Amino acid sequence: MPRVKRGTISNKRRKSVLKKAKGYRFGRSKKEVEAKVALLKAGVNAFRDRRLKKRDARGLFQTRIGSATRLHGLSYSQFIGKLKKTGSLLDRKVLADLAMNEPAAFERLIKQL
Repeated sequence: MPRVKRGTISNKRRKSVLKKAKGYRFGRSKKEVEAKVALLKAGVNAFRDRRLKKRDARGLFQTRIGSATRLHGLSYSQFIGKLKKTGSLLDRKVLADLAMNEPAAFERLIKQL
């Protein structure tokens, strides 16, 4: 009678962990415990940074709009204030895109205010 080989589930789990840690450097890609820690930290960072990404994008939009409005003698806050008074529904993402790619359209928008 052949012997029964054990540990299939733990081997499968170990292989799965190391597969996810592929590309990590040094022991983090070869040792199960280090790989698990690295994967946990990677997950935490990814979760946090998905939110920070949105914050960083908004900051970039504000910078782009601000530099485009200064060319026309307005500050960012004055421009946004005037936009709010007119009841414009354009968000910062669209305004930044206009400022970067369609400067003529952005200038017309500023002159309308």
